[in-house]
Amino acid sequence: MAAPAQPKKIVAPTVSQINAEFVTQLACKYWAPHIKKKSPFDIKVIEDIYEKEIVKSRFAIRKIMLLEFSQYLENYLWMNYSPEVSSKAYLMSICCMVNEKFRENVPAWETFKKKPDHFPFFFKCILKAALAETDGEFSLHEQTVLLLFLDHCFNSLEVDLIRSQVQQLISLPMWMGLQPARLELELKKTPKLRKFWNLIKKNDEKMDPEAREQAYQERRFLSQLIQKFISVLKSVPLSEPVTMDKVHYCERFIELMIDLEALLPTRRWFNTILDDSHLLVHCYLSNLVHREEDGHLFSQLLDMLKFYTGFEINDQTGNALTENEMTTIHYDRITSLQRAAFAHFPELYDFALSNVAEVDTRESLVKFFGPLSSNTLHQVASYLCLLPTLPKNEDTTFDKEFLLELLVSRHERRISQIQQLNQMPLYPTEKIIWDENIVPTEYYSGEGCLALPKLNLQFLTLHDYLLRNFNLFRLESTYEIRQDIEDSVSRMKPWQSEYGGVVFGGWARMAQPIVAFTVVEVAKPNIGENWPTRVRADVTINLNVRDHIKDEWEGLRKHDVCFLITVRPTKPYGTKFDRRRPFIEQIGLVYVRGCEIQGMLDDKGRVIEDGPEPRPNLRGESRTFRVFLDPNQYQQDMTNTIQNGAEDVYETFNIIMRRKPKENNFKAVLETIRNLMNTDCVVPDWLHDIILGYGDPSSAHYSKMPNQIATLDFNDTFLSIEHLKTSFPGHNVKVTVDDPALQIPPFRITFPVRSGKGKKRKDADGEDEDTEEAKTLIVEPHVIPNRGPYPYNQPKRNTIQFTHTQIEAIRAGMQPGLTMVVGPPGTGKTDVAVQIISNIYHNFPEQRTLIVTHSNQALNQLFEKIMALDIDERHLLRLGHGEEELETEKDFSRYGRVNYVLARRIELLEEVKRLQKSLGVPGDASYTCETAGYFFLYQVMSRWEEYISKVKNKGSALPDVTEVSTFFPFHEYFANAPQPIFKGRSYEEDMEIAEGCFRHIKKIFTQLEEFRASELLRSGLDRSKYLLVKEAKIIAMTCTHAALKRHDLVKLGFKYDNILMEEAAQILEIETFIPLLLQNPQDGFSRLKRWIMIGDHHQLPPVIKNMAFQKYSNMEQSLFTRFVRVGVPTVDLDAQGRARASLCNLYNWRYKNLGNLPHVQLLPEFSTANAGLLYDFQLINVEDFQGVGESEPNPYFYQNLGEAEYVVALFMYMCLLGYPADKISILTTYNGQKHLIRDIINRRCGSNPLIGRPNKVTTVDRFQGQQNDYILLSLVRTRAVGHLRDVRRLVVAMSRARLGLYIFARVSLFQNCFELTPAFSQLTARPLHLHIIPTEPFPTSRKNGERPSHEVQVIKNMPQMANFVYNMYMHLIQTTHHYHQTLLQLPPAMVEEGEEVQSQETELETEEEANPAQTDLSSLKDATSSQESSASLNETTCSQTESTPTQTGARCNPEATPAASVVTAAVAGPIAVPAEAHAPQDVTLAPQETK
Repeated sequence: MAAPAQPKKIVAPTVSQINAEFVTQLACKYWAPHIKKKSPFDIKVIEDIYEKEIVKSRFAIRKIMLLEFSQYLENYLWMNYSPEVSSKAYLMSICCMVNEKFRENVPAWETFKKKPDHFPFFFKCILKAALAETDGEFSLHEQTVLLLFLDHCFNSLEVDLIRSQVQQLISLPMWMGLQPARLELELKKTPKLRKFWNLIKKNDEKMDPEAREQAYQERRFLSQLIQKFISVLKSVPLSEPVTMDKVHYCERFIELMIDLEALLPTRRWFNTILDDSHLLVHCYLSNLVHREEDGHLFSQLLDMLKFYTGFEINDQTGNALTENEMTTIHYDRITSLQRAAFAHFPELYDFALSNVAEVDTRESLVKFFGPLSSNTLHQVASYLCLLPTLPKNEDTTFDKEFLLELLVSRHERRISQIQQLNQMPLYPTEKIIWDENIVPTEYYSGEGCLALPKLNLQFLTLHDYLLRNFNLFRLESTYEIRQDIEDSVSRMKPWQSEYGGVVFGGWARMAQPIVAFTVVEVAKPNIGENWPTRVRADVTINLNVRDHIKDEWEGLRKHDVCFLITVRPTKPYGTKFDRRRPFIEQIGLVYVRGCEIQGMLDDKGRVIEDGPEPRPNLRGESRTFRVFLDPNQYQQDMTNTIQNGAEDVYETFNIIMRRKPKENNFKAVLETIRNLMNTDCVVPDWLHDIILGYGDPSSAHYSKMPNQIATLDFNDTFLSIEHLKTSFPGHNVKVTVDDPALQIPPFRITFPVRSGKGKKRKDADGEDEDTEEAKTLIVEPHVIPNRGPYPYNQPKRNTIQFTHTQIEAIRAGMQPGLTMVVGPPGTGKTDVAVQIISNIYHNFPEQRTLIVTHSNQALNQLFEKIMALDIDERHLLRLGHGEEELETEKDFSRYGRVNYVLARRIELLEEVKRLQKSLGVPGDASYTCETAGYFFLYQVMSRWEEYISKVKNKGSALPDVTEVSTFFPFHEYFANAPQPIFKGRSYEEDMEIAEGCFRHIKKIFTQLEEFRASELLRSGLDRSKYLLVKEAKIIAMTCTHAALKRHDLVKLGFKYDNILMEEAAQILEIETFIPLLLQNPQDGFSRLKRWIMIGDHHQLPPVIKNMAFQKYSNMEQSLFTRFVRVGVPTVDLDAQGRARASLCNLYNWRYKNLGNLPHVQLLPEFSTANAGLLYDFQLINVEDFQGVGESEPNPYFYQNLGEAEYVVALFMYMCLLGYPADKISILTTYNGQKHLIRDIINRRCGSNPLIGRPNKVTTVDRFQGQQNDYILLSLVRTRAVGHLRDVRRLVVAMSRARLGLYIFARVSLFQNCFELTPAFSQLTARPLHLHIIPTEPFPTSRKNGERPSHEVQVIKNMPQMANFVYNMYMHLIQTTHHYHQTLLQLPPAMVEEGEEVQSQETELETEEEANPAQTDLSSLKDATSSQESSASLNETTCSQTESTPTQTGARCNPEATPAASVVTAAVAGPIAVPAEAHAPQDVTLAPQETK
């Protein structure tokens, strides 16, 4: 297998290069946003830039990046565009900018929306240019750019401006491009269309000739474009050299065709045009397909296009076609061909009289039609309306190969899509893993197109939806598998031995050489299948490794996925591996196959089962694993071996590789998706069209649902009647009771329910008759019945005063339908979610709610809040592995709940025993739940009924208050409750108390009745299943768990009525969809009633590791985001309570009117200034340090030493002032920087009690959903803005801090970025040097914004800050030391003790030096500078001499940073002052600090 060439990475230009560019100089003169006096518009500038910068550099991305980044499109091109100045250069420049915006994944159409007048003219010019001759004004490369622009337009149909232009190209009138006979045939098929067609013709006749000509041009555009493409394709030679411009044009064209076919609005009429043009036949017969190297991607794209042209859907209605319907269509085609043959072609009688199954294979069709002449074939095709009629006595112009392929490909039997899917191996093999067109490397630039499905707004059918997600999920996991294989196998260093075998020169934790491999079972296939039901094999390895690694291998569990690898190295022993060169040819990798562990074998060769029993101790190092192989893959490999004489793959494996369990669940998810596609997945009717992206996007909103609920009990949602009234602005609130003393929560509210269908009647004045009525809410306060005399019987209450938008979200969540809540940072998303869950639980006690989140952490936060509300904990259940992280003593996992039920049963039976004793009843009623039930029925109920008959009102006599207490039968049982139980104030009050006591007793027996099942079911597993299926009302899991366990849940008969999803914008599209289908439909309908999604699409999307899938396939788009794009109504929470108002301003521009809750202005913590710092937020400019800005030792592993040191110095400064270290978090935008900062923290302040460690050092992406009081943020990049250009990342970064945000960055780079302008204009309005107030301790009484009474110091750069912190630290140590001396008159022994501690510290440091593998940053070896060796030598010398305080200054590396000695000095005391304490201000850091 040929190894792919390594793709080039696009190197972003540095700021200095940007400034030196010709483009930048022009920008500064004509359009740069920060320039006040700009030169007037000059068309020649556009011509020059296009010719000299774009065309001359052959559309180099670097040049286009620069132009787009300088806001060329926004501030110059479109602003000045008009038909008068339009030219080729102008059109092409705009297209290049828009394409670049799509490549960068930033919004592209905003500029056009602001000034839409000239867009129609511009679009018509593009259409004209796209059809121009390739050797004319527009070159083929330029037309490829135009094709890409058109593709973006067709994929942006949600933008009104674009849709209005594109619609004219893809509506029914485009059938003008069909040949007349075909048009007639299509109109005959659907009689309704003929009516429309006649209408179109009538309208055309009314048009004036010029407009008609223009309309005809647009309608025929795609037909003409196809013809033009075919002529380009035919010009590609078979073996002579071909320009890559032609190849790229053909690839982009097929990509455009796929995108048109994969969207229903574009496909509906276009599919017939495409079929009529026979594009696929032309392509499959073209020379390009047969060119191995150049045509590889073209062939893959062609297969995708073929798949979509034959997709199982009715183009006109958009309904999915079943397998039977597809078979019928196929039979109709064959029989119409047979009829034509029988009637007109005697030579085809045999064909005409055969049965369909006999003649519908490719071989038999070629046998029948191959011998016919070209003219006869043309006549057959014209009878089927595939080609125009052949005039008499004329020969056909088509060659025979084309005519034969046309008839054969149209009539051959196709394998159904679901069969194809079921025959597909789930594990990737070496052919896919290293195919650059399918799984691109990390350096994907976004330039070329790829043979990948795209996730856009709309899908053809649910099958199409699942299939695209299936393919992308499979490939994304393949990319991760490739990284793991390359890492593990290269660590093993396979070399060729002297005798031609394999020898391993290294070792890997995750991979082992295979000692023996044998296939032990190949089971018979199921009926109708041609692959075995299962294939098992035994793999033997020798575990001569460290104990903890041996435990990991022995700990492989059932269903864990491993990979079997064959390597045949060609390089001799000792050859070094170069990571920059292609992996396959260096290693000699030949095969990769996946397998699934069944278990390890014991001494007798039996599989050791997972279970509670301890695992047997096996002797020796040899271990054998029984594994399942993929039956589909095995069948394919064996067929290849038998038919083609290929070698048997299964006799060659020599490496087995395992993966981390957390990253290894891809097979289970793929099986789940495949199972979904094999079942009739029943999505509720009210959701079906919305999921596919069609119909009315608001049709599932509660206001349009037919089963809207009029009266809802809001339970403890409202704190008072005033709170209720403010929660419904614009409504009249009518309370059913007038006495203000009785107007207390809980409230039931009756809403005016309007049916979503039909318009309201209007009265004579045109006003709505029922406007008043529609705005009136009827509020009924009600009293929760007394639950018993004990304090714990009182219901828990909500204490949050929800805002009116939060109340709207809660109301929508309680109603049936789809509810989408957009929750900006700090707006109480979780509180709203918890209140919705609580309200559903109380309003619909028989319904069950499923909670799904992205992360365990979010699930745990949600659970902790649910427990604070009035929800019985026996109804809560948490599935998955995250439950151990819950910060509660209670265990909500399945087995935790089983134990809870068993323990609770014993507690309740004890209560029954006490009750029995108090009533003086003999016997053992508390033996089981069953006996307790009889006791309640015969002893308790009888006494209660007798009591009721005594105290209830008898006729008109006034009831006696004392009787309630006198006759009460349970006084002795309630003797341990707060006394007196009965107040004696009124009969009603005491009667309510008595009933409350009885409710308390009744609840005991109700619960015991529920727990009775746990007496009958003996095993923990059965009990846990019963809890899941019957007992639990609120079940929580992560989306990954749902995807992994769907099969088991459906099998158990799991049922639920409502789904609530938190963090919905962070969940992959497919992982959001699977939880909707965790239950079997009832009578063909889904029982799902509510779907509540809470998320924020303005924050970060799901994490996709491969850039190509993320950008090209749009795999990072969550279902939540797609719904927002489609236009599904959302409730936008609009008041934040997390951050100071000034900090909120940095990101609130991204949201619809996001304001602040009152406490943000009122609470002292928000109004007080940050001690020691002049500003509550500041952007601090960091220039190159030692001539270096950002560095990149590995792909996307960016670091910036200067920023890292500066951030840590500020952190140390804050801690020295008295800030608690755990209130500060350090964030950065790249993993490399995170590791670097962690390392510096370990060196500087790791174990120092005066400083401590920050709460977290992590990336912005990882910190989403969390917050802290003070955030120090490093933006790292100095060459290009990088992925911070994604505004969602900026929003997350800016919204993590509550009280203080300090950002370290290269200001000149970020202030020019158009997308970041709203935030950076506020940041750059303040000074760009750090302003500190060193003499102001924490906490301060100074108000935020006040001028400080202490002196302000301005820090110019990082070395100055490092030096300042060092001096401050030394001063602190000395003053503390003197203070202790005077206070305690320390004996000399104490000082010696201090020195002893210090030498221990030194030993620790030396030990760390000796074992660099344990440092946090072993992966950073590439990043260190050339000075490393001398630096580490100095450092070792330094740490060896540190034990003698007087020598420290003399011997240490003079370049080491002052802060470097801080840790040692902290313990050593004031004597150990290094010489650097007196160093000048521009002291620099030794590079070894990065290591």
